[in-house]
Amino acid sequence: QVQLVESGGGLVQTGGSLRLSCAASGRTFSSYAMGWFRQAPWQEREFVAAISWRGGSTYYADSVKGRFTISRDNAKNTGYLQMNSLKPEDTAVYYCAARNSFLPGPYYRPTDFGSWGQGTQVTVSS
Repeated sequence: QVQLVESGGGLVQTGGSLRLSCAASGRTFSSYAMGWFRQAPWQEREFVAAISWRGGSTYYADSVKGRFTISRDNAKNTGYLQMNSLKPEDTAVYYCAARNSFLPGPYYRPTDFGSWGQGTQVTVSS
């Protein structure tokens, strides 16, 4: 229902920062929760962070807590993931996801989200 496009990935050094953006074309984006997942080669898709529809509640994987910050600007139909203190183990393709209906949080499962972007590569060099 919602069309999503990620951007902002790239190559950074350990300890660096990166800001990912998720642009939504669907007008329903601002109404429901969204999240970020990541997937390294040959591994499962992993929960990173999620945020409720108005931004009042946020959820983070233990591996990124304290380093990553999820946010959204509903007026711009855009979600963000600020990534600080990056580590090589953060290397993965990062996917933005959005729900198409209301569901109380938390949102830890890929199946909690109905719309997905194509992903943006994040590579952290050692």
